[in-house]
Amino acid sequence: MDFKAVQKRAEKNILRSNIDFKLNTTREKAILAHAVKLNEEVGELCNDILSILKLQRTSKLERFEKKNIYEEFADVLITVLQLASIARVDMERATRDKLKKIEERYKKEK
Repeated sequence: MDFKAVQKRAEKNILRSNIDFKLNTTREKAILAHAVKLNEEVGELCNDILSILKLQRTSKLERFEKKNIYEEFADVLITVLQLASIARVDMERATRDKLKKIEERYKKEK
């Protein structure tokens, strides 16, 4: 099967899936945009992790600077905090509650 045929079949499935994001407010659009941005930042962090582990191709390893990973971690954290703010999530509360849940699970498993 050639790619043009595969693409035509995929196009038919787009119409069938009927995905219709009804983003009416600026906030809804910002949430979607920041969710996509978060994926971009996580991807960049993963690239740097691969570089630290020397699992990247040579051309990327030659350009890699270890200090970049600090920036990528910060980018991920900042984007998460921005997304949480737009989504009206209290990150202090969310983190505290989640850590408590993890600790309780760990105690049960011991």
